[in-house]
Amino acid sequence: MSITSYLRDLIVPKSLEEQIARVDKPIGSLGYDPWGYNNETIKFGFSLVKPLYEKYFRVTAQGVEHVPAEGPVLIVANHSGQLPIDGVLIGYALASRAERPRIPRAMIERFFPTVPYLGNLLNQVGAVLGDPVNCAKMLANGEAIIVFPEGVRGSGKLYQDRYQLKRFGNGFMHLAMKHKAPIIPVGVVGCEETIPAIANIKPLAKALGVPYAPVALPFVFPAKVHLNFGEPLYFDDQELPEEQVTERVEQVKAAISQLIDKGLSERKRLF
Repeated sequence: MSITSYLRDLIVPKSLEEQIARVDKPIGSLGYDPWGYNNETIKFGFSLVKPLYEKYFRVTAQGVEHVPAEGPVLIVANHSGQLPIDGVLIGYALASRAERPRIPRAMIERFFPTVPYLGNLLNQVGAVLGDPVNCAKMLANGEAIIVFPEGVRGSGKLYQDRYQLKRFGNGFMHLAMKHKAPIIPVGVVGCEETIPAIANIKPLAKALGVPYAPVALPFVFPAKVHLNFGEPLYFDDQELPEEQVTERVEQVKAAISQLIDKGLSERKRLF
């Protein structure tokens, strides 16, 4: 028995291995898809995420059945928490659902692939550089993709600005229209409290070449996380002036805001 097989048997629960085996994910003869996804790596990754999802963050996911079981779809959510914990939890919620699970891809910031070893690891668990070309090719391939239109504006926000949506870019809407992909809005509540930052040291961030340098405790707090998935939003592929595309983006933003309010109203305590 190889070391990899031994570790898999030791770490990966049989139920989780069976769950991932149920997911239709076309891969090549070497075990990878064109963007680096690897089934064996995802098994280890999900084995580590499972206790965090169920025990540490005690995630409540509602409406995950709204995500279509097949075909291109954009899962659009608010971003927060300094680290991409929200994307990991959304991905696990979809991959672990009882009926027709899917393993979505996640668009990540350009900074992450520059970190030694991290870029390849993120690719193997489904993350892809947040580039429009990558996203377009994956939608054409029928993938489900997690998108955070706020980008670093959202993930790096300060605690005083929690649950205040920052500006959304229009790129995801153009892609949804072109590829006839429904948009699933998601409101994430709880990740704002996992790594609360009170300041951002911009000169330090610039010197280090990172998006932001938050002043925060070096600890991830076990805030209870609520994920609310909304019903699909459909937008036809019309030739529209950018102002009207922005209006459509604002519709998605408003839907996410309502889902955030729903999560906040459901939350009984932070931890």
